Amino acid sequence: MSDTSLAAILRLLRAQSFVEARIDPGLGAVHGLALRELMFLMQLDQAPANRLRRVDLAGRLNVSQSTVTRLALPLEKLGFVKREADPRDARVGYVVLTKAGRQRVADARVTLDRQTETIFRDRWTDKEIGTLASLLGRFTAALPGDVT
Repeated sequence: MSDTSLAAILRLLRAQSFVEARIDPGLGAVHGLALRELMFLMQLDQAPANRLRRVDLAGRLNVSQSTVTRLALPLEKLGFVKREADPRDARVGYVVLTKAGRQRVADARVTLDRQTETIFRDRWTDKEIGTLASLLGRFTAALPGDVT
């Protein structure tokens, strides 16, 4: 079982690299975003009031809070997100998706949808894609913030 598990993890990591290499250039050329930045914005887009505490955003993205800060800075300069303090607790900071950010997510999602179709369609049937989505959903079920 150990060899099978190792093979599965290595193939999953290789698949992640493959997907990023296929999607990043298109998102960057058309929308000025990397896939990781779009995932960041999509988490905020699906959050109540389009805002999350930095710690919650880090948990949803499975990254550190400092990575959230590094990802947020350029997106803030572009006007896609802004920072908000909690009026009752100065230690708590929120990242908030702006109107421009919501529009960028909507536009980029169209491109992402198109790109994912081309990645899967030449390899698998609809049923196989559904099975993959289901299996990966079980794998990530314990993680907060499943973006769909």
